Amino acid sequence: MATKTITIREDVYERLASEKREGESFSDLLERLTKTEADPLESAGAWEGTTFGETRDEWRKKFDRDAKERRNALSGH
Repeated sequence: MATKTITIREDVYERLASEKREGESFSDLLERLTKTEADPLESAGAWEGTTFGETRDEWRKKFDRDAKERRNALSGH
């Protein structure tokens, strides 16, 4: 099996190391963290306030707009 060496910042290494399970290699950890079994957008619209017709970009714009409104409300603007 071929291997690759990567360079990451110390803070990222520490975060990854804290996610490792007992006996798990970093390769196992990265495989587990990046494994996707289903498209998360398949369930779009399953939550209150979303619709099945929204695209990911539409949903992201709405999310960003709502987040900005919440920040403004909390800061008194």
